[in-house]
Amino acid sequence: MANTKSAQKNIRKAATRTVANKATKSRLKTLSKAVNTAVKSGDTKKVAETGAACASAYDKAVKTGVIHKNKASRMKSKLAKAAKPAAK
Repeated sequence: MANTKSAQKNIRKAATRTVANKATKSRLKTLSKAVNTAVKSGDTKKVAETGAACASAYDKAVKTGVIHKNKASRMKSKLAKAAKPAAK
């Protein structure tokens, strides 16, 4: 258990941030799955919409420090590579 008031506050802050970060990571996974589903269905319009939303979500996660910028870049590249054949 924390001994000082500041340590107790840091524990509370960490708990709050953990919940927010889990929600963000869950949203990223959901959006990635939506892109993959759209690619499998072959709907080019849906692929473009979900791809843009997913890329934006990854950028926002980097901005808030939830994930590292290189991971976001890698994941966006992976999704774009998967979406490329569906765009043709």
